[in-house]
Amino acid sequence: MVNYIKNYLNEVKIICDTINIDSINNFVENIKSLKNRNGRLFILGVGGSAANASHAVNDFRKILNIETYAVTDNSSELTARINDDGWDTSYLNWLKVSKFSNNDAILIFSVGGGSDAVSLNLVRSMEYAKEINATILSVVSRNGGKAKELSNSCILIPVVDDSRITPHAEEWQGIILHLVVNAL
Repeated sequence: MVNYIKNYLNEVKIICDTINIDSINNFVENIKSLKNRNGRLFILGVGGSAANASHAVNDFRKILNIETYAVTDNSSELTARINDDGWDTSYLNWLKVSKFSNNDAILIFSVGGGSDAVSLNLVRSMEYAKEINATILSVVSRNGGKAKELSNSCILIPVVDDSRITPHAEEWQGIILHLVVNAL
Protein backbone atom coordinates (compact mmCIF):
# COMPACT_ATOMS: atom_id res chain seq x y z
CA MET A 1 0.00 0.00 0.00
CA VAL A 2 2.86 2.41 0.75
CA ASN A 3 4.05 2.15 -2.86
CA TYR A 4 0.54 2.90 -4.13
CA ILE A 5 0.33 5.97 -1.88
CA LYS A 6 3.73 7.23 -3.03
CA ASN A 7 2.80 6.62 -6.67
CA TYR A 8 -0.54 8.43 -6.33
CA LEU A 9 1.03 11.43 -4.63
CA ASN A 10 3.77 11.48 -7.27
CA GLU A 11 1.05 11.66 -9.95
CA VAL A 12 -0.47 14.65 -8.14
CA LYS A 13 2.98 16.26 -8.12
CA ILE A 14 3.38 15.62 -11.88
CA ILE A 15 0.02 17.28 -12.54
CA CYS A 16 1.07 20.21 -10.37
CA ASP A 17 4.29 20.57 -12.36
CA THR A 18 2.66 20.24 -15.81
CA ILE A 19 -0.70 22.00 -15.56
CA ASN A 20 -0.89 25.10 -17.74
CA ILE A 21 -0.43 28.11 -15.44
CA ASP A 22 -1.56 30.55 -18.16
CA SER A 23 -4.91 28.77 -18.42
CA ILE A 24 -5.39 29.13 -14.66
CA ASN A 25 -4.50 32.83 -14.85
CA ASN A 26 -6.98 33.32 -17.72
CA PHE A 27 -9.64 31.53 -15.66
CA VAL A 28 -8.99 33.80 -12.66
CA GLU A 29 -9.24 36.88 -14.89
CA ASN A 30 -12.58 35.66 -16.25
CA ILE A 31 -13.94 35.20 -12.71
CA LYS A 32 -12.65 38.67 -11.77
CA SER A 33 -14.40 40.13 -14.82
CA LEU A 34 -17.63 38.32 -13.95
CA LYS A 35 -17.51 39.72 -10.41
CA ASN A 36 -16.77 43.26 -11.64
CA ARG A 37 -19.79 43.23 -13.96
CA ASN A 38 -22.04 41.73 -11.25
CA GLY A 39 -22.68 38.64 -13.36
CA ARG A 40 -23.93 35.38 -11.91
CA LEU A 41 -22.10 32.05 -11.97
CA PHE A 42 -23.92 28.80 -12.74
CA ILE A 43 -21.88 25.68 -11.98
CA LEU A 44 -22.72 22.45 -13.79
CA GLY A 45 -21.35 19.00 -13.06
CA VAL A 46 -22.38 15.35 -12.94
CA GLY A 47 -21.44 12.73 -10.33
CA GLY A 48 -18.44 13.74 -8.22
CA SER A 49 -18.21 16.93 -10.27
CA ALA A 50 -21.76 17.79 -9.09
CA ALA A 51 -20.55 17.50 -5.50
CA ASN A 52 -17.65 19.82 -6.34
CA ALA A 53 -20.14 22.23 -7.93
CA SER A 54 -22.13 22.38 -4.71
CA HIS A 55 -18.99 23.06 -2.68
CA ALA A 56 -17.91 25.74 -5.16
CA VAL A 57 -21.25 27.55 -4.84
CA ASN A 58 -20.55 28.08 -1.14
CA ASP A 59 -17.07 29.49 -1.69
CA PHE A 60 -17.92 31.73 -4.64
CA ARG A 61 -20.93 33.13 -2.76
CA LYS A 62 -19.50 33.40 0.76
CA ILE A 63 -15.91 34.35 0.03
CA LEU A 64 -16.11 36.19 -3.32
CA ASN A 65 -19.66 37.54 -2.97
CA ILE A 66 -20.62 36.32 -6.46
CA GLU A 67 -24.22 35.20 -6.93
CA THR A 68 -23.67 31.51 -7.70
CA TYR A 69 -25.88 28.44 -8.21
CA ALA A 70 -25.51 24.73 -8.96
CA VAL A 71 -28.25 22.96 -10.91
CA THR A 72 -27.84 19.81 -8.82
CA ASP A 73 -28.52 21.54 -5.49
CA ASN A 74 -32.30 21.22 -5.97
CA SER A 75 -32.90 17.51 -6.50
CA SER A 76 -36.69 17.91 -6.73
CA GLU A 77 -36.52 20.35 -9.64
CA LEU A 78 -33.69 18.45 -11.31
CA THR A 79 -35.42 15.07 -11.21
CA ALA A 80 -38.70 16.61 -12.40
CA ARG A 81 -36.86 18.20 -15.34
CA ILE A 82 -35.14 14.90 -16.17
CA ASN A 83 -38.49 13.11 -16.03
CA ASP A 84 -40.46 15.73 -17.99
CA ASP A 85 -37.84 17.24 -20.32
CA GLY A 86 -35.22 14.50 -20.59
CA TRP A 87 -31.63 14.31 -19.40
CA ASP A 88 -30.16 16.08 -22.44
CA THR A 89 -32.03 19.36 -21.83
CA SER A 90 -32.53 19.22 -18.05
CA TYR A 91 -29.67 21.60 -17.25
CA LEU A 92 -30.38 23.84 -20.25
CA ASN A 93 -34.03 24.33 -19.28
CA TRP A 94 -32.97 25.12 -15.70
CA LEU A 95 -30.61 27.81 -17.06
CA LYS A 96 -33.41 29.31 -19.16
CA VAL A 97 -35.78 29.51 -16.17
CA SER A 98 -32.92 31.15 -14.23
CA LYS A 99 -32.85 33.88 -16.88
CA PHE A 100 -29.25 32.99 -17.74
CA SER A 101 -27.88 35.85 -19.85
CA ASN A 102 -24.75 37.06 -21.61
CA ASN A 103 -23.81 38.91 -18.41
CA ASP A 104 -23.47 35.54 -16.65
CA ALA A 105 -21.10 32.58 -16.85
CA ILE A 106 -21.33 28.83 -16.63
CA LEU A 107 -18.58 26.80 -15.06
CA ILE A 108 -18.35 23.19 -16.22
CA PHE A 109 -16.79 20.67 -13.85
CA SER A 110 -16.38 17.45 -15.85
CA VAL A 111 -13.92 14.60 -16.21
CA GLY A 112 -14.19 14.41 -20.00
CA GLY A 113 -15.86 17.68 -20.95
CA GLY A 114 -18.79 16.11 -22.79
CA SER A 115 -19.20 14.92 -26.35
CA ASP A 116 -21.94 14.09 -28.85
CA ALA A 117 -22.57 10.88 -26.86
CA VAL A 118 -21.67 11.69 -23.23
CA SER A 119 -22.84 14.42 -20.81
CA LEU A 120 -25.24 15.90 -23.33
CA ASN A 121 -26.82 17.95 -20.53
CA LEU A 122 -23.50 19.80 -20.21
CA VAL A 123 -23.02 20.07 -23.98
CA ARG A 124 -26.51 21.53 -24.58
CA SER A 125 -25.91 24.08 -21.81
CA MET A 126 -22.56 25.13 -23.31
CA GLU A 127 -24.08 25.41 -26.79
CA TYR A 128 -26.80 27.69 -25.40
CA ALA A 129 -24.24 29.79 -23.53
CA LYS A 130 -22.26 30.15 -26.76
CA GLU A 131 -25.45 31.09 -28.64
CA ILE A 132 -26.25 33.95 -26.24
CA ASN A 133 -22.58 34.98 -25.89
CA ALA A 134 -22.28 34.13 -22.19
CA THR A 135 -18.92 33.20 -20.69
CA ILE A 136 -18.07 29.50 -20.56
CA LEU A 137 -15.44 28.30 -18.07
CA SER A 138 -14.38 24.71 -17.53
CA VAL A 139 -12.14 22.47 -15.47
CA VAL A 140 -11.83 19.14 -17.29
CA SER A 141 -9.46 16.32 -18.12
CA ARG A 142 -8.96 13.70 -20.86
CA ASN A 143 -8.83 15.68 -24.13
CA GLY A 144 -11.20 18.35 -22.80
CA GLY A 145 -14.12 17.29 -25.00
CA LYS A 146 -16.72 19.86 -26.01
CA ALA A 147 -15.84 21.97 -22.98
CA LYS A 148 -12.35 22.63 -24.30
CA GLU A 149 -13.78 23.42 -27.74
CA LEU A 150 -16.51 25.80 -26.51
CA SER A 151 -14.99 27.44 -23.41
CA ASN A 152 -13.70 30.96 -23.17
CA SER A 153 -11.34 29.60 -20.53
CA CYS A 154 -10.55 25.92 -20.04
CA ILE A 155 -8.24 24.42 -17.46
CA LEU A 156 -7.18 21.00 -18.71
CA ILE A 157 -6.04 18.63 -15.98
CA PRO A 158 -3.17 16.56 -17.44
CA VAL A 159 -3.64 12.79 -17.65
CA VAL A 160 -0.77 10.93 -15.98
CA ASP A 161 -2.41 7.50 -15.62
CA ASP A 162 -5.48 6.34 -17.55
CA SER A 163 -6.71 4.33 -14.56
CA ARG A 164 -6.90 7.43 -12.37
CA ILE A 165 -8.27 10.10 -14.72
CA THR A 166 -11.49 10.56 -12.73
CA PRO A 167 -9.99 10.92 -9.24
CA HIS A 168 -7.32 13.32 -10.46
CA ALA A 169 -9.82 15.40 -12.47
CA GLU A 170 -12.22 15.69 -9.56
CA GLU A 171 -9.56 16.42 -6.92
CA TRP A 172 -8.12 19.13 -9.16
CA GLN A 173 -11.54 20.74 -9.57
CA GLY A 174 -11.35 21.33 -5.82
CA ILE A 175 -7.78 22.58 -5.97
CA ILE A 176 -8.63 25.03 -8.77
CA LEU A 177 -11.77 26.21 -6.95
CA HIS A 178 -9.78 26.99 -3.81
CA LEU A 179 -6.89 28.53 -5.75
CA VAL A 180 -9.22 30.91 -7.64
CA VAL A 181 -11.26 31.95 -4.62
CA ASN A 182 -8.15 32.61 -2.54
CA ALA A 183 -6.39 34.41 -5.40
CA LEU A 184 -9.25 36.88 -5.61
